[in-house]
Amino acid sequence: MLAAMNSLPTLPYGAWPSSLGAARAGAAARSLSYAQFTPRGLLWIEGRPEEGGRNALMQADEHGAISEPLDAGWSVRTRVHEYGGLPYAVAGDTLLFANDADQRLYRWADGEAPRVLTTEGLRWADGCASHDGRTSWWVREDHRAPGEPINAVVALDPLAGGEGTVLYSGSDFVAYPRVSPDGRWLAFMVWDHPNMPWDESRLMLGRIDSGVLAALRVVAGGPGVSVLEPQWGPDGQLYFLSDASGTWNLQRLAGDDTETLTRFDGDLGGALWSLGLSSYALLDERRALVRVTQRALDQLHLVDLESGASAPLPLDAVAIGALGRIDADAAHAVLYRDDALPVLARIDLGSGAVQVVRSAGDTPLAPAEVSRAQPLAFPTVPGADGAPREAYAFFHPPCNPAVQAPAGPPPLMVLLHGGPTGHASAALSLAVQFWTSRGFAVVNVNYGGSSGHGRAYRERLLGQWGVVDVQDAVAAIDALAAAGRIDPARVAVRGGSAGGFTVLALLTRTNRFRAGINYFGVADLVALAADTHKFESRYTDRLIAPLPEGLAVYRERSPLSHLDTLDCALLTLQGAEDKVVPPAQSRAIVAAARERGHPVAYLEFEGEQHGFRRAENIARGLEAELYFLGRVFGFTPADAIEPVPIDNLPPA
Repeated sequence: MLAAMNSLPTLPYGAWPSSLGAARAGAAARSLSYAQFTPRGLLWIEGRPEEGGRNALMQADEHGAISEPLDAGWSVRTRVHEYGGLPYAVAGDTLLFANDADQRLYRWADGEAPRVLTTEGLRWADGCASHDGRTSWWVREDHRAPGEPINAVVALDPLAGGEGTVLYSGSDFVAYPRVSPDGRWLAFMVWDHPNMPWDESRLMLGRIDSGVLAALRVVAGGPGVSVLEPQWGPDGQLYFLSDASGTWNLQRLAGDDTETLTRFDGDLGGALWSLGLSSYALLDERRALVRVTQRALDQLHLVDLESGASAPLPLDAVAIGALGRIDADAAHAVLYRDDALPVLARIDLGSGAVQVVRSAGDTPLAPAEVSRAQPLAFPTVPGADGAPREAYAFFHPPCNPAVQAPAGPPPLMVLLHGGPTGHASAALSLAVQFWTSRGFAVVNVNYGGSSGHGRAYRERLLGQWGVVDVQDAVAAIDALAAAGRIDPARVAVRGGSAGGFTVLALLTRTNRFRAGINYFGVADLVALAADTHKFESRYTDRLIAPLPEGLAVYRERSPLSHLDTLDCALLTLQGAEDKVVPPAQSRAIVAAARERGHPVAYLEFEGEQHGFRRAENIARGLEAELYFLGRVFGFTPADAIEPVPIDNLPPA
């Protein structure tokens, strides 16, 4: 073994040849989402970067045969809230789906061509239908008038279509319209500016009476409480998630009161960035299957709804999505492993056996080439009360069995997830492996504010965006440097959206980085509050301060206000059609950095929105990052890469 290792080439960090090329990483990043078991069988959405980011609707019948009901001209995706959500519903033998190109609902049945169903200027998401298929209920977002779009719960006839009948529009936002098994009751959740759904929301219940909602009332949620995911059980009772205990747990409506059914220390739900997400399944009158997230790691538990007793299922997964019931003895879920691409699976709840329905693709790395996530807890800046605090991350050491590492610790790539109320996962990420297979260590930071750690951890970021996230990222570097696992003199940071804001804040408020990679990050918080879309237009009220009273804080926290302290190189990548963080943000920070003489590069991609979906653009972004860091860190990548123009770069 020693002789074999000595025969390996010793190459500089960053210059290692990798079997995971940028093109392969981009093309292999298919997504599996919004799986539902329906009268048509198991349906799901498959995101395909290799087809220009198209979202294909897929179907598996009772025998496991997979088909694509719609031809390649259709992309099934909604842009409600810009982030989208569940884009289809089944009404009897009819499929209703949102078409990405025009955001209208279409109706399709076997043997027919899809036909347009709804009016222009309306977006639709998170629908459900009556058992007889004669009525459907949706979240509708109305963009027909100037100003903020109007969100409402709408009843829509699957045959007549049109604009539907508004049942409720009394709140800024609505989600999860769900009808009772007998068709008599409709439950849904609502929230209002300046709250986000994970801050404060309410569960509404109304009786369907001659096409209108009667006896409408709030049955759960309210100040300081987030409720999510109402579901009707087969027993006709209403279930939902509430974080009144500090973590999202399962509750049930019992008359005018609520009954707490689980008491997990972890979260059963997650931050509602996309509508229609599912994290529990009601199997029968006595049992539920729930996803429990603790420190950003997921497990499935079978729960006895009467006693509250639970038992974990021994699954080889670190993250779980699209959970749902098939029958009383089986469920479906998307399972994410730390060494393979995700799969949509059927889970036998008796034996625990997993049957793969669909894989996201062949994993382009052998098991020995994968750098698996290592959970990391580390001390960070104490809270306002002086009490010590921990923050969390996943660490990935460099991994390439074909190369001998040089002397000394490796450079570090710090990854910052977007949201900021999302969280980094231990699931296999080809973007992470792209770096670890070339000799970089990677730390994926779940800074204060991240979900997957309970409400108190999420609320660390309130009023502190651009402070706590910056402190926690620096604390992660310090912990790894103190352990001798990374070279603190060679650190880069990478993030997108809210993570891109934290990248820019780190570069302008600390001197810990040689380079920053900013994907469509926020540079000017005042402009963000003025220009962004409705869903997040008041998000910063709680993350920073209300406006106009807090205007000085916005200016002080904006990276554009601190460019004189920027002392490292900056690569920025942006989608030309981004409505969440408009291109003006990226263009402004790049122009200002260029004018001050900092090394800077900028790539803007036509046709991309908030988050890149096309394989060729994902690949070009990764190549640009590697080329850029090679020039800044002084290594020559093994890959053949089209050069990226870099302004103000000193000669080597």
